[in-house]
Amino acid sequence: MSSMASRSHTAPVHTSAAGWSNFPSEYAVPDRAPSDEEARQYCRRLARTHYENFSVATWFLPQRLRQHFFNVYAYCRISDDLGDETGDAETSLRLLDEWEAELDAGYAGHPRHPVFVALADTIREFEIPKHEFSDLLTAFRQDQKVTRYESFDDLLGYCRYSANPVGHLVLYLCGYRDAERQQLSDYSCTALQLANFWQDVTLDYAKGRIYLPLGDLRQYGVSEEDIARQQNTPAFREMMRFEVDRARDWFRRGLPLVGKVDHDLATDIELFSRGGQEVLNAIERQAFSVLGLRPAISRRRKLALVARAALVKFL
Repeated sequence: MSSMASRSHTAPVHTSAAGWSNFPSEYAVPDRAPSDEEARQYCRRLARTHYENFSVATWFLPQRLRQHFFNVYAYCRISDDLGDETGDAETSLRLLDEWEAELDAGYAGHPRHPVFVALADTIREFEIPKHEFSDLLTAFRQDQKVTRYESFDDLLGYCRYSANPVGHLVLYLCGYRDAERQQLSDYSCTALQLANFWQDVTLDYAKGRIYLPLGDLRQYGVSEEDIARQQNTPAFREMMRFEVDRARDWFRRGLPLVGKVDHDLATDIELFSRGGQEVLNAIERQAFSVLGLRPAISRRRKLALVARAALVKFL
């Protein structure tokens, strides 16, 4: 964040809209558009300072694609923050509407926010449909209105908007736009989303959300009160064992994608998929007791995953 705040050449920012003051000033839509180079620098800085794993992943990408990935990441990062970091549903919905208006302006050819100025070249070069970006906003709006999911199918419906568009965007950037690869990507992205949900049950509950299907809670005799009190009961742990196995099955479904893309992208897919599976392994190592104790991958294990990916790439 500090590197972003230190910029001295940013276009003036319009901060009068309620809610934008909760974020870094550069998140807001400026009064005038920055130059193309300023916009690209903005996206690079945001990607490199906000998410270590994303920066690692870009090591394995061809140089010609890195800026495009930075641009897409910056869009996803800010979209996610607008949906998840305001602490107020009404404010999030208003900001997401403003953000989508800027997306529309970008596709119409007159954006002002640096993310959309930078994305203009990406969208044009790879012919990315607008819905791949706007679908993510659908998910973030849903988070403001829906806090429980009755069935696993209902949860999959959410993942269709919250996770799967990211995989589609990656495929577009790497030159793939066919339905078969998109379907395989959907399996992997949904699996990653599920792993994140199972890892963050306590954190999500603190935000008022439960992503574990309510039907599964009933089937295993788990109550919301168990989650609220962080009671890792035998019934809860048995349910989590089932959910972890289900997420592993979705990872298996997506695995064939590795053999259907070029070597560079295959390395990234393996890195992220193995990272997600390591989260599931961490849950299992603590006997599926995720309430009050967030499972995490050790730094040593993360380095091992990166080293393995690098070895595969350069062999």
